[in-house]
Amino acid sequence: MSFKDLRVGIVGAGSRSVSLRTALQLLNIRIHAICDVNKESADAARIEFGASEVYTHYEQMLDAARLDAVIIGTPMYLHAQQSILALDRGIHVLSEVTPAVSIDECRALVAAVKRARRAKYMLAENCNFYRNNLMVTEMVRQGLFGQIYYAESEYLHEVKSLIEQTPWRRTWHAGINGITYGTHCLGPVLQWMPGDRITSVSCVGSGHHHLDVKGKPYENEDSCVMLARTRAGALIKVRTDLVSDRPYSLNYQLQGTDGCYESSRGGPNEGSRLRLRALSQAAAWIDVDAMLTADALAKHYMPELWRKAPPGIVEAGHCGGDFFVIQSFFHSIVENIPPLIGIHEAMDMTLPGLISQQSIVQRSSWLPVPDSRDW
Repeated sequence: MSFKDLRVGIVGAGSRSVSLRTALQLLNIRIHAICDVNKESADAARIEFGASEVYTHYEQMLDAARLDAVIIGTPMYLHAQQSILALDRGIHVLSEVTPAVSIDECRALVAAVKRARRAKYMLAENCNFYRNNLMVTEMVRQGLFGQIYYAESEYLHEVKSLIEQTPWRRTWHAGINGITYGTHCLGPVLQWMPGDRITSVSCVGSGHHHLDVKGKPYENEDSCVMLARTRAGALIKVRTDLVSDRPYSLNYQLQGTDGCYESSRGGPNEGSRLRLRALSQAAAWIDVDAMLTADALAKHYMPELWRKAPPGIVEAGHCGGDFFVIQSFFHSIVENIPPLIGIHEAMDMTLPGLISQQSIVQRSSWLPVPDSRDW
């Protein structure tokens, strides 16, 4: 079986699903069916993707289209239930983030994956596949950071207008206090701590300084910061902010006994940088872009996925992350291997944020994070 032999459906014909079109084309994956509750949007997406069938009812598509796999690109509060409906029919699932919006949904989703057995579940966390994030993953694998004991990440994305345009975001992004959209932060960081997981969290907010179009404060405090302890004793700091007036920034830091890494914050002339004792005894930064243009270093540290990737992957969306998400998911199906971001990896980057929402209500109490492997 090859990619082109698979019958694939997409539910949710919004901008996110359409943005995956380039990645799907590069991989020669044909979309067989499109589903959206808006008939006009569904028809437009069918033409965009060249799909054979179009539906306005999700379960009807699952039952009639004879799909091998479905890509879920709907609002986040639908992800868990739509994933479960597909898994219970033996259909492979690639779900956009977040996988679920409550602990109960997480439990139900894990149970569905266990019931499915043959059908695979993967979370489409594209930040894990960014070039520099995979580069750090490879360096960690080679032991260049030594013992890792600290990491942090920030997702700072002012989306007030988008929150008002899409009511579900008003509820699920800005309507709950705590970390409501944290997988972009935790996905890469936990990838750098293989075999480890977060066991407890505490969350605190900065208060309310911005108002919605009706002059009311958002339920979610402007900046929420979650501190997390891992089973191995590492400390992780996560900050999310969707309403403060500032340029977009998604950034990461990693600290080990033998090295450290800081990604760019997006400012003028600011690139990603690292310091590794294995490369230099001097306590000085190394420019990551300059390092990866040197053939000798790129051979050792450039992620294999990136070295073998075809032209055009960056244009496919999210700095190439969308391409690798799609490629990895369908590769796991064709080769019958576990997905790179399976159900427990998805839970590891989701459950801490859900528990943080309890912590911030309980005056930033430290609370335990369940392990989905025990469910």
